[in-house]
Amino acid sequence: PLLGLIAGYILVRFIYSASVAASPRIQRWYNRGQIPVAMLLAAAFGTNDGQKIVGALVLGLLATGQLQQFAVPQWVIVVSAGGIAFGTLVGGWRLIHTLGNRFYKIRPVHGLGAQLAAAAVLSGAGVLGGPVSGSQVVTASILGAGSADHVRKVRWGMAGRFLIAWVATVPFAALCAALAYEVLS
Repeated sequence: PLLGLIAGYILVRFIYSASVAASPRIQRWYNRGQIPVAMLLAAAFGTNDGQKIVGALVLGLLATGQLQQFAVPQWVIVVSAGGIAFGTLVGGWRLIHTLGNRFYKIRPVHGLGAQLAAAAVLSGAGVLGGPVSGSQVVTASILGAGSADHVRKVRWGMAGRFLIAWVATVPFAALCAALAYEVLS
């Protein structure tokens, strides 16, 4: 998430400096630019978060003896993709509402910068094999993009809940893994 925060800040500052002499019509280009960047972000998000779901399902199939060797059945990929799509469709609107309205007044330049930042961080993590949370990177990128205007424009109190979740993720996952190990062994 920290890389997303920094990248969001830097990209929006860069966009501002590159378009300082542009007319207000540049906002239309920011809007249009979000479409291909959103596709890039969706691909990066899917390659990162999708692998985790596929891995967990295959591990479960191996552990229960339903698979004899590590191989990813096609149906697991379809179920994983469908699960991500359904989850986004059902619950994604709440996250989008919170991120787009409650942190600060988001404008097209923020959206473009945050999407570019998140896509870059998630793509880099995918190439390097780094396990990151796509939603945490997107959230951090949005916060970084908003703080590029001015740090005080971001409602950091609201962002504090996300920060607590970020900090608690690794210890909580380790605790769950330890409990699962104790129960299963």
